[in-house]
Amino acid sequence: MAGRMVVGSAALAELVRPASAPDPAGGHRVLPVRAELTGLLPNRGLRRGSTVAVGVGRPRHSGATSLILALLAEASRAGSWCAVVGVPTFGAGAAAEAGIALDRLALVPDPGPEWPTVVAALIDGVDVVVTAVPAAVSASVSARLAARARQRGSVLVPYGRWDGADVTLQVVRGVWQGLGPGRGRLRRREVTVSARGRGAAARPKEIKVWLPGDELTRVIPRSVGSGVPAAPGRRLRVVAPVAGP
Repeated sequence: MAGRMVVGSAALAELVRPASAPDPAGGHRVLPVRAELTGLLPNRGLRRGSTVAVGVGRPRHSGATSLILALLAEASRAGSWCAVVGVPTFGAGAAAEAGIALDRLALVPDPGPEWPTVVAALIDGVDVVVTAVPAAVSASVSARLAARARQRGSVLVPYGRWDGADVTLQVVRGVWQGLGPGRGRLRRREVTVSARGRGAAARPKEIKVWLPGDELTRVIPRSVGSGVPAAPGRRLRVVAPVAGP
């Protein structure tokens, strides 16, 4: 089943009503994320009411979308509703492959000039709201949306620059693997993800992970080095953590 494409206020209202219904994850203050990403987040998950920004790298297609997919997957699998606003390239196929439940995924590719209203309405009834940040967003608008997320217990995930986020994640480096001498295809990318924020997230952190990946492994201690393979598992592979200063 494809993710729900939301167009117009009536469709948005119809979405928010079922999304507001009780769900298995609704009683938990922290929504789960994949084990490899827990060390980047101050509550080891997506705390309801928080704002977790994902920075846009240079170039723009630098692994940020894969990072968003990884952030949403476990919460969606646990029963949470997710919405993605203003990212027309966000594909339902990639979401399904990452483990996101498409029957609890709303896509609003073009919110238009009513972007703040659309995001606010989704915050009222959706557990995790990812939104691309328009070029010109006033501090007052971003503050109102963050406050609304705190009041409603939603997790706001701005995709782009967002001052005042509780924590900002960003893919800062990446190396593709899969190509051999003159042949092959790109299969996965080893990326370094940084985290910085305020309060409990004030100390910068970095980890290395495979995005996308078909294995899940334990975190490899820094003293071991990235050349030593770890025990195999399922999805996303952590290569090595890098402690912040």
